[in-house]
Amino acid sequence: MTLKGLEWFPREDGKKDHMLHTDVHWGTEAPCTVYEKRPLKDPKGNVVDGLYVAWIRLNNPKQYNSYTTEMVKGVIAGFENASLDRSVVAAVFTGTGPFAFCTGGNTKEYSEYYSLRSDEYGQYMELFNHMVDSILACKKPVICRVNGMRVAGGQEIGMACDLAVSSDLAIFGQAGPKHGSAPVGGASDFLPWYLSIEDAMWNCVSCEMWSAYKMKAKNLISKVIPVLKVDGKWVRNPMIITEDYVKDGEIVYGEYKTGDAAKEARAFVKEHQPNADFELLDKEVDRITWTFANLFPGCLIESVDSIRQKKKFFWDTMKNAHRHWLAANMGGEAFLGFGAFNTKKITNQDTIDFLKFRQNIAECKNWDMEMFAEVLGKPAK
Repeated sequence: MTLKGLEWFPREDGKKDHMLHTDVHWGTEAPCTVYEKRPLKDPKGNVVDGLYVAWIRLNNPKQYNSYTTEMVKGVIAGFENASLDRSVVAAVFTGTGPFAFCTGGNTKEYSEYYSLRSDEYGQYMELFNHMVDSILACKKPVICRVNGMRVAGGQEIGMACDLAVSSDLAIFGQAGPKHGSAPVGGASDFLPWYLSIEDAMWNCVSCEMWSAYKMKAKNLISKVIPVLKVDGKWVRNPMIITEDYVKDGEIVYGEYKTGDAAKEARAFVKEHQPNADFELLDKEVDRITWTFANLFPGCLIESVDSIRQKKKFFWDTMKNAHRHWLAANMGGEAFLGFGAFNTKKITNQDTIDFLKFRQNIAECKNWDMEMFAEVLGKPAK
């Protein structure tokens, strides 16, 4: 018999199972992380057989989709399985409801369990770092579908994604220095890549919340899309200045309106935001995933990973040192900051008395419960 090819060469057929995780870390009842494979659709809405988009959804809307320890595990499992699933074209990271993508770690859990337990928080930060790594290592492009507030740790995991498209009601920013932490879970590494160094500095430390339009103008996100549909018409966020760019020599585009205009706009949004319509946002997500689907997958992920590497450079350099600092910080300022925020319904204030705290430090007082009691709020009568 004459052999024309390699028919004689030993080969193994079939498919290997490369999945790392079962569904043990996913759920449907809040608080949980939801993992869902949605069929890929063409621009006319037709389903493409055998191809999917992985949706990883933070599902804790009563706490603005803040992630609990178990939810972090669910995000890791979602991205690692999406990465290894041959049928998945892209991953979409989003949150439940019309108000928040994610507001970071679960403050109740931080205050009531992790504060004063530094080693425990260090172990938690191992999970958090793994969550960011799982996004940056996913071998499918990752879209952050910003359905609402992207704040604190939520901003950090959002910036780990490859692209972001946002509801125009969303706000963006950090909260750590005001509430007992530092935004070193990615913000201090990623923000300088997205923003100018001074914008990155101010956004990182000031705890100001910036609008989606301002972030688009400053190149943090790809697109801003209206989600309010009133009487059949799409209405852009009325709280934000979008009709002017410069006023009295200042850039005003993306800034919040003030005075009576602001009050009227806030009332309008408060009335209609619970019924926000994400049709246009989802169409944009579908457009992006369809673009990805029509590219060579190997060339696509090589290109994506090459861009990611610039973000990963500083993240990988600093993540372990930051893990240790964040753990140690749970014995001091984090105990105060998270504790104040967690007890705001008891004391009617969500921060400590910063000036008294600084005065106590200037007097070299011991960092003990007596000193802490002087700066925390008191139960309201």
